[in-house]
Amino acid sequence: MNKPRQKHHITFLTEVRESCLMALGALKAHLLRSALTLLGVLIGVFSIIVVMTAMRVMQSNINQQLSSLGSDTFMIKKWPGAYFGYSGDLEKYWRRKNITFDQAKKLADKTTLPLNIGVETAFWSGEIKTRYKTSAPIVRVYGETPGSFPAHNWNLGEGRLLLDADVDGARSICVLGSALATNIFPNRTAVGEELKIDGINYLVTGVLEPKGGALGGDQDNFAVVPLTTGLNRYGRWYRSLNILVQARDREAYESTVEEVRGALRAIRKTPPGEDDDFEISSNDSMIEQFNNFTKSLRIGVAVISSIALLAAGIGIMNIMLVSVTERTREIGIRRAIGAKKRNIMVQFIIEAVVLCEVGGAIGVVLGILGGNVLAFALKLPPVIPFDWVAIGLAICSLVGIVFGTYPAWKAANLDPIESLRYE
Repeated sequence: MNKPRQKHHITFLTEVRESCLMALGALKAHLLRSALTLLGVLIGVFSIIVVMTAMRVMQSNINQQLSSLGSDTFMIKKWPGAYFGYSGDLEKYWRRKNITFDQAKKLADKTTLPLNIGVETAFWSGEIKTRYKTSAPIVRVYGETPGSFPAHNWNLGEGRLLLDADVDGARSICVLGSALATNIFPNRTAVGEELKIDGINYLVTGVLEPKGGALGGDQDNFAVVPLTTGLNRYGRWYRSLNILVQARDREAYESTVEEVRGALRAIRKTPPGEDDDFEISSNDSMIEQFNNFTKSLRIGVAVISSIALLAAGIGIMNIMLVSVTERTREIGIRRAIGAKKRNIMVQFIIEAVVLCEVGGAIGVVLGILGGNVLAFALKLPPVIPFDWVAIGLAICSLVGIVFGTYPAWKAANLDPIESLRYE
């Protein structure tokens, strides 16, 4: 019973294969015409893939930024954690009071759920000098407290990290990222050595384990000084600090956020019923901001791509109608030797699909290359959005079927006798 069905299946596959070969032959025979026809499909698919690839690269960039924090860590800032086309009232943020070191210390005293609380800010960027070498003028200097190290997932490589006594005494010491330590102290340990930051001497007490490159640079190329040391030397009055809070585990994360929010509102005397006068940035909030920003971009790309694919579909229908007219005698011969209407329809629909898929494949390749230009610029691994590649090629097939059906139907319904007489 299965033999007739199996034979029919093999016959259909053979018919599809032959139709594909005939479609490629027709495409090659009219190369310029085919190229102009599939240009619309190419543009439509390219616009989809290049934007989706670029957004995946940006998503990878954000994920690497978030991975700089330890597990279950969130950050409290005066300003929103990320600017993805944020359209809020900037004046509202300017009016907010700065987050101060005293507020951070009170927060640590009033909360019980956090595993670690750190305070940080960026102070300076430039050259760091030693008696052996001078760094490139791109080294960042951060002010931190001991709780910042586990919150940032910074692990000790050698020496020691900052202590509370270092912060309380505003000592002139520093901890180096591994890349910076290797660069300015070649072939020797940095611990116990002295260096100059902005002309001031610091003693190196520790070096961190390497974390590698991220965000278009080397995230090990920095120095950390006690927060109070930096505040004394670079000013306090205009500077708002960031507070890093690490929850004990994932289960305690939400309750930790709520406890910290309530305590900080009380410390900053935020009236009941008013919005927080600070921002809490977490993995979820940054990704949500990113998705909100890219939503309008995705809609715009969908509209542009739809117009391009609609124009391409009309062009394909037009070229297929011309092809039917040019091959009327061929169709008559095929019908005369036993081809059915179904065979003719399959042949021309597959030709339309192949035409679309060739344009779509070229658009996919160019889109992936174009989107990964951003990855190259940010020094991130290249990204291939396989799901959108599949969606793009599926749309190409759909365009080919929709706009190729009428020419195929017209070809299948040509009168065989009249077709044979056609010159």
